[in-house]
Amino acid sequence: MTSSTSRNALVLIAVVIGGAAVYWLSEILTPLALAIFLLLMTDGLARGLVRHARVSEKVALPAAILLITLAFIGSVWVIIDGAAGFFTKANNLSARLDMVIADVAGMLHLSVAPTAHELVQRFEFERYVGVAAKGLQGFASDAFFVLVYLGFLIASRTGFKQKADSLFPRDEDRAEAAAVFERIRGGVEGYLWVQTVTGVMIAVSAWVLMMVVGLENPGFWAFVVFLVCYIPVIGGAVAGLAPPLFALVQFETYTPALVLLIGLQVILFVIGNFIYPRMQGENQNIDPVVILLSLAFWGALWGVTGMFLSTPLTVMAIAILAEFDGTRWIAVLLSGDGEPYPRTEEERARKAETA
Repeated sequence: MTSSTSRNALVLIAVVIGGAAVYWLSEILTPLALAIFLLLMTDGLARGLVRHARVSEKVALPAAILLITLAFIGSVWVIIDGAAGFFTKANNLSARLDMVIADVAGMLHLSVAPTAHELVQRFEFERYVGVAAKGLQGFASDAFFVLVYLGFLIASRTGFKQKADSLFPRDEDRAEAAAVFERIRGGVEGYLWVQTVTGVMIAVSAWVLMMVVGLENPGFWAFVVFLVCYIPVIGGAVAGLAPPLFALVQFETYTPALVLLIGLQVILFVIGNFIYPRMQGENQNIDPVVILLSLAFWGALWGVTGMFLSTPLTVMAIAILAEFDGTRWIAVLLSGDGEPYPRTEEERARKAETA
C-alpha cells in the first residue's frame, strides 16, 4: 500500500513539474511539437503512397515531404492573406455595423443605440486588432521554425533505429517499445484521417452553401472551417458561427446570415452525429470529459497550437501510460471504455467480444 501510494505521489509530482516545464518552455516546445506532428503525417503519407499508389519507398518519402511542406506553406499563406484582406475590409463596414446595432437596439427597446465608432472606442478594438496582427506575424515566424525543426527531424530519422537498439538491448524490451510506438502512430494517424476526411466534407459543403448565398471570399472561410475541425468542441462552434456573423455585416438583409447559420448547423449535425462516429472506431478511445479537459489544459499552456494538438497529445499519453502498471490506472480513467490498450491475448479477446 505504501509503495503504491508513493508511486502515485511521484507520478503526480512528475506531472506537475512536467506541466510547469511545458508552460515555461512553450516558445521552444510549441514549434517542436508541431514539427513532430508533421513528421508523423509525413511518415504516414509516405507509407500510404507505397501501399496505395504503388510508389517505391525511395521516392515515397521525398514526395511526402514535398507534399506536406507545400501544404503547410500554402496553409500559412491562405491564413495570412485571407486575414489581411478581412482586416482591410473591416474598416469599410462601420455603416453596416451601425445598422445592425440599431436593429438590435430596437429589438431590445433601447432608446439610444451606440455607433460602431463608439463601440470601437469603448472596447478598444484597435488594440485587439493590433494584437491579432502581431499574432499573425508571430504565426508566420513560428511556421518558419516548424519547418526548420521538421527538416532536422527528418535528417535524424536514420539514427532512430540505432538509438532504439541502444536504449533497449533486450529483444523483449525493444519489441514492447516498438508496440507502444505503433499504438501512438496508429492513434495519431487514425485521428488525422478521421478529422481530415470529415473536415473536407464539412468545408466543401460549407463552401457550396457560401457560394449559393454569395458570401465574399468563400474559399478563405471554407479553409478556416476545415482547419478548425481539428480543434474539438470549439472548432465546431467557430465553423458554425463565423461565416454567418460575417454575412450579417456584409449583406443588407439578415436572410443570408440566417440561411448560412441554419445550413451550417445542419451540416455539422449530420456529419458529427452520423458520419464521424462511424469513422472514429477505436482511434479515439477517449472519454468526452477528458477531451474537454485536454482542450482546456493544452489551450492554457500553448494557446491555439495546444488546442490543435490536444487530442493527439492525449492519444500519445494514453498509449504510454497504459504500458506501465504504475500508471495504467490513469490511462484507464482517460479512456472511453476503461480498456485503453489491451496488452494480453485475453484482454484483446474480451475487448473484441464487447465491441
